[in-house]
Order: sequence, then structure tokens, then C-alpha cells
Amino acid sequence: MYQKIKNFPLTAYLVLTGAVRDLKKDERGLSGVVVAILLILVAVLAIVLIWGFLGGWLKTLWEQITGQADTIGPA
Repeated sequence: MYQKIKNFPLTAYLVLTGAVRDLKKDERGLSGVVVAILLILVAVLAIVLIWGFLGGWLKTLWEQITGQADTIGPA
């Protein structure tokens, strides 16, 4: 029993390095992950650009709508 406890750190290290080595060699799933990350980055960049270009216009439009809301009301 003591021998198993003594060898546990070495066994854990070998299992972990083997898993990392297998992950590096396996290229099937890596391209899907890269594509997903790139799609997320492109979507976030598009939202930021659209918000930057349309932000002022949307703010003006919102102020016009809320300004008209004060004049519309129960008679």
C-alpha cells in the first residue's frame, strides 16, 4: 500500500503528460475549437462596430421618442 502511495505523484504526472501529448497529436477537434473562437470574435467585433456607428443615431432617436412621449397622454 505504501508503494502505491509513493508512486502516485509519478503516475499522475505520466498520465497528465500522456494526455497532453495525445491532445497535441490529435488535430481533429482543434480546428472546430479554433473556428468557434474565431466566429465569436468576429461576432463581437461586428457588434462593437455597429454600436459605434449607430450609437449616436440611436441615442438621438431615443431622445426624440421619449420627448414625444411627454406630449402624448390622456386628454
